[in-house]
Formats: sequence, C-alpha cells, structure tokens
Amino acid sequence: MPDPHPAAAFAESLRGRGIADERVIAAVAAVDRARFMPPGQRSAAWIDAARPIGSGQTISQPSLVARMTGALELTGDETVLEIGTGSGYQAAILARLCARVVTVERLPELADPARETLGELGVENVTFRTGDGTLGAPEEAPFDAIVVTAAAPDVPPALRDQLADGGRLVIPVGDRFTQELIRVRKTGKEFDRETLCGCRFVPLIGEQGWSS
Repeated sequence: MPDPHPAAAFAESLRGRGIADERVIAAVAAVDRARFMPPGQRSAAWIDAARPIGSGQTISQPSLVARMTGALELTGDETVLEIGTGSGYQAAILARLCARVVTVERLPELADPARETLGELGVENVTFRTGDGTLGAPEEAPFDAIVVTAAAPDVPPALRDQLADGGRLVIPVGDRFTQELIRVRKTGKEFDRETLCGCRFVPLIGEQGWSS
C-alpha cells in the first residue's frame, strides 16, 4: 500500500493533539500546505511549526490552524470572515467547511498570490478584500464566525460588532511576544469570552490593533 500523502498523515496525527472535529481533520488532509509556502520552504510543509512567507509574515503551524478552525464550530452553511489572508492556507481550509469565506489582507503582495493559488486549486467560495483587517468587512456583515490570524492587544470592537447572534470569534490577544487564543461568543447583546490556549502570532496592524 502506498504511503499516505503528508497532508493526510499529518491530519491523522491531529487526533492525538485534541482535535476531535472530523470535518476539520478531513479538510486538513485535503489541503496541501506546501502549495501555500515559498518554494524554499516547501520541504518543511508538514513540520508542525510556523514558517516565513515573506513581508515579515508567517504561515501558522498546521495544528494551530486546525485548532482555531475547530473552535469556530462550523457546520457547513456559515459565512466566515478571516482577518489576515497571508498565503491563503487558512482560507483554503475554511472554504471546505463553510458556505462562503470573506478574507481580508492588508498587504497586496500577499493577497495577490493567495488569490492566484486558490484559483489554481479551484476554490470558488472565497472573496478577497485588501485593507485594514481590524475594521473587518462591514459591507459583508454579519458573520457567523470570524477568525483572526494575527495578535491584537484586545478584541477589535469592529470585529466583535460584525458577529451574527450566536456567532464565534477566535483571535489571539496579548502583547507582541506572548498571547492567549480566545473565543468570543455572541448571545443576544452579550459577549462571552473564554481562553483556549497560549500562542504566539505576528502583530495585527491597523486602526483597532497595533499601530506598527
């Protein structure tokens, strides 16, 4: 029997890392992380570590992508906002798990290649926006779920306010060096907040994030 594709093999390992959502595991198995990395980084695609993708940004470690995706509790019919497109890997995972993804990236030099890669892979349910991710995409709101792939000093009010009733927001919050991954759940006018794990991300730059 041939060896499984590295993506599939890594996805199976997620079960031992506390990832229980079978849909998330299947999505990780179906998306080749190497396609979203610079050529010189692709041999390390399935090492569970963040890797540089240029412009001072990184592609998150795949187990953390899976954990954040699972925390969104997607069932298939949601509209999801992603802040921080990066190379497009997280968006490709989300696209398999929800009806529509709106992804915002402040750096055109990352957004343009990400759009091209997802197009080459036949992903058709991702809408790209270039701009200040801390302000979200109010013209597309409300969102059933929001995931932020950079660290903020606190939850940007604009993102919180773009959640639909019952919506979930997953975001790293802390200082520039260490953060906690938190989930905010909106119920009526209330926002419940819980800590999921420790983490470390690049800073979320923008009006309601870090200034630089």
